[in-house]
Amino acid sequence: MKIRIKGNSIRYRLTKSDVSTLGTVGFLSEFTQFASHSLEYAIRRTNEEKLTADFANHKIVLNMPLEMINELVNTEKVGFSDASGTVSILIEKDFACLDNVEEDQSDNFPNPNLNC
Repeated sequence: MKIRIKGNSIRYRLTKSDVSTLGTVGFLSEFTQFASHSLEYAIRRTNEEKLTADFANHKIVLNMPLEMINELVNTEKVGFSDASGTVSILIEKDFACLDNVEEDQSDNFPNPNLNC
């Protein structure tokens, strides 16, 4: 799982194993360790009806409805977006890049533009 933050928008990108774990466990979490604190970013299954996000105690949590998780796991749906207050939220499957990059992409979803 990786995140991208720009201004008041946050985007979560999930690999195949991330999507599978979210479907079975209902929770994903990653940490970035800084010198004096760590930043945790997570996704958790919720009974709410829309995506929401919150930040507290050095932790960004995206709350994702069960129905959305099931659709992400069981269909070709690429992602979901919404707004939580002033923050725009996007969660999507992470596709393999079309150009050469050094990061391991073996767990990414096949890029649908590869056959263009």
